[in-house]
Amino acid sequence: MTAASVPGSPDDVAVVLSGYGPVGRAYAELLRTRGAELAHRYGVRLRLGAVRTGSAHCLPLPDGRVPPRPAWGPPVALERSLDRAGARVLVQALPSSPAVRGQAAEEAVAALRRGVHVVTAAKGHLLTHWSELGDAAQAGRGLIRISGATGAALPAADLARAGVRGLGCASVRACPNGTATFVLDRLAAGESLAEAVGEAQRRGIAEADPSADLSGEDAATKVRLLAALLWGWEPSAVRVRTEPVDERTASAARAAAARGNRLRAVAGANAGEPLVVSVRLEETVPGDPLHALAGPEKAVVYGCPEAGDITVSGGRSSPVGAALAMLKDTLDVTTAGRFGFG
Repeated sequence: MTAASVPGSPDDVAVVLSGYGPVGRAYAELLRTRGAELAHRYGVRLRLGAVRTGSAHCLPLPDGRVPPRPAWGPPVALERSLDRAGARVLVQALPSSPAVRGQAAEEAVAALRRGVHVVTAAKGHLLTHWSELGDAAQAGRGLIRISGATGAALPAADLARAGVRGLGCASVRACPNGTATFVLDRLAAGESLAEAVGEAQRRGIAEADPSADLSGEDAATKVRLLAALLWGWEPSAVRVRTEPVDERTASAARAAAARGNRLRAVAGANAGEPLVVSVRLEETVPGDPLHALAGPEKAVVYGCPEAGDITVSGGRSSPVGAALAMLKDTLDVTTAGRFGFG
């Protein structure tokens, strides 16, 4: 049986969306425009049950569209929002900032304890509340999926969680930040740091504040989460060493290019050196999967000494890419166990 031949009526699944920035808006639009296709292909009809932010709450219009912000009402308790929608999934499209970390953790724990699955693109609460989230998932028999927090459309978390299970993965070597890769290639082409960052922002690759991307913090965070999935590391206990992309990097990027190589911000972790993640500027050579990246592409290499290295690369760095990752995760938690060849 294929996914496209699912018999019977599709399973109705209500989703509560927390956060309505660019990623949240893209996710809501995907549910509205692709609902019929997903129902036909996967046997679940995903529908938006409610949208919530820290200051407001709304129910979708009959056609699935989200009403304009002036029509939203005051915020409501998460439990009321979940119950009213009959939600089976809480999707968090919240910013990964300290200001909302507590809210994200509180909502995720509450949902999981009620048996509601959680799909999140936010990173902050995963770093600080990993064990608490895991305990809540166990208590409520819920699932957590974090693809949007570890590489947007790149399925790095899927490989770390299940794809390399049993293959003896001993290391991770990654360029999980598309902004850093894009900027380094522009520096190698002769642009200044300000020019390269400005172009990344113009194309929607870089945030208004790219400091976490250029410092290595974002790449380190993603590898901390991948290591937690791979080896059970507690993310909050991981020590991080980073080398930033800054004004001094341009000459090194140009020198590498002159030798036919490419400078990359490489984040790494090794099972033999527990609880340490490093991000360093590394000159990569042709044949290296990280050398082959173009523009804002990302890649993760899982080092499996016996099975051989396994690489996943590509994936768009954009709100749509992150929204698609959350859609994939939503399908994952709502179709688990439905098919013989899932």
